[in-house]
Amino acid sequence: MEKRLKSTNIGKFGENVAKKYLVNKGLKYLKSNYHSKYGEIDIIFEDDKYIIFVEVKTRKEGALVRGVDSVNNFKKVKILKTALVYILEFNPKKQPRFDVLEVIINRKGECFKINHFQNAFDMEELDAFF
Repeated sequence: MEKRLKSTNIGKFGENVAKKYLVNKGLKYLKSNYHSKYGEIDIIFEDDKYIIFVEVKTRKEGALVRGVDSVNNFKKVKILKTALVYILEFNPKKQPRFDVLEVIINRKGECFKINHFQNAFDMEELDAFF
């Protein structure tokens, strides 16, 4: 990718890279950018056992804060509540799983590295807020 990515396009680029990566891992793509009044889930996949809610964090190589570290408790609660809305709407018969996928891009705007954190957090984290 010759052109540098604008910061507004970095997130979309990362989500597209994440989708391709997860499809290549054998997961079935379901939905992107699912919204509720609580927030948004970047991408949703499934496999034989899980419905997988994925938060994608795209960072430039050498960024001071890792993507996975930027998913704080406030963000987790927004994702968890939005996932509950999705589950109530679509009634999947699978256990939910919450992953964080970091996409690291180099100075040329190319995907340099992907870090996939499976089961990065779970529904029990909601207990602390209720």
